Amino acid sequence: MEFKARYTVLSAIFAVLGNAQTLPNSFPVPDEGGFLETYNVNGAGLDLTGAFFQPLGTNGRSCSSCHRPTEGWSFSAAEVQRRFLFSQGTDPIFRTNDGSNCDHNIDTSTLEGRMAAYSLLLSRGLIRIALPVPANAQFTVINVANPYGCGDMTTLSMYRRPLPATNLKFLSTVMWDGRESSPQTGTQKITYATNPFDLMADLAQQAIDATAGHAQGANPPTAAQIQSIVNFEMSLRTAQAIDFQAGFLNTDGAQGGPVTLASQPFNIGINDSFPPSFGFNPFPAPFNPVIFKLYDAWLNSPNAARASIARGEELFNSKPINITNVAGLNDVLGVPSLTGTCGTCHDTPGVGDHSASVPLNIGVSDVDSPLDVSYLPVFTLRNNSTGEIVQTTDPGRALITGLWADIGKVKGPVLRGLAARAPYFHNGSARTLDDVIEFYDQRFNIGFTAREKADIIAFLKSL
Repeated sequence: MEFKARYTVLSAIFAVLGNAQTLPNSFPVPDEGGFLETYNVNGAGLDLTGAFFQPLGTNGRSCSSCHRPTEGWSFSAAEVQRRFLFSQGTDPIFRTNDGSNCDHNIDTSTLEGRMAAYSLLLSRGLIRIALPVPANAQFTVINVANPYGCGDMTTLSMYRRPLPATNLKFLSTVMWDGRESSPQTGTQKITYATNPFDLMADLAQQAIDATAGHAQGANPPTAAQIQSIVNFEMSLRTAQAIDFQAGFLNTDGAQGGPVTLASQPFNIGINDSFPPSFGFNPFPAPFNPVIFKLYDAWLNSPNAARASIARGEELFNSKPINITNVAGLNDVLGVPSLTGTCGTCHDTPGVGDHSASVPLNIGVSDVDSPLDVSYLPVFTLRNNSTGEIVQTTDPGRALITGLWADIGKVKGPVLRGLAARAPYFHNGSARTLDDVIEFYDQRFNIGFTAREKADIIAFLKSL
């Protein structure tokens, strides 16, 4: 079967369905690597008329403005560029409260002005998140170098990618910095004992906060609207289903696609990679670095694309990584160096995020990151006790807890549906999955060969 021809046909079908009120369950939508599918665990199609798709604020936005069914329930920079082209920069995503690089001293009255004002949204898919420095912070912001303005030192402008609004059952914290799962913000830490009710309460609060902030709501959503949004999000499972080269990802013994994902067992702390003494895993089973077993049957496939995906999965599970200088891991364990694998940080079986709330700083926000971060502001912070000074492009979780040790820490995202939602990392610094692998290769001196890089990228695109 010629899958690029199938891409063309399904693109045309999806264009016809653009104004539809429902999408069939597991309807395939094209992305960079093939086709993505979303499965509703309730067995129904995807209702496109509920509160998730309704503008509940004053600026025309809905949840679906930033969480697109065709983009892995996030959005890609390429898709935002298309929206800008078709709307001349007037689509609801282009709003100055958080879509523009800054919200003052800008001119959006002309097309050129809008292109400049929304340049980070267009080039990196970034939303501006304004966060106050906690009153009890262990640090002081002594300088903000923001090339777009917005240089306030008490409320800092962060630039972050929207996380997917799907596969939420597997979350151990909500938002990159965990601010919707934190007692500091009046929300709940997600634990084994309280899950899934804690998660659903946090998602409800997120819906309220997003309506007030992103959608500039004059009134909070009703209880019925909140419940509709949470129920809809919790019902979604999204994964890559078809690869242009390898074909259907659930044939010849493979277990790709969202239907298999829907039956994936999960509990908070499952397969946690920290020592048992930390108590993150409520069960005594030891950590298993074999995180994914989707493509074991393809290891000896005569189809070169399928064999590459299977080899990439094997690399993800077994390639040794010398983990150093990761705040939240090396310092917490008291070891300067730790031999691990991808699964050390992406330990949830079949999913790939961390099954307990363990924010880490792997260096993505560092000013000397292996990737280009020159488009981001630089914050200079001073430790109130020691006088130590650090510079970062995003203080991360420290803006929620106020802790010096939390500077730069963010959570790892669910890895399913990656092919649909470039750029990657919380700050969009990896434009492609090639960039993601290059970051890890340089940051941890892994030494991937050219074939290993190609294999692991093929595997990540198949998730």
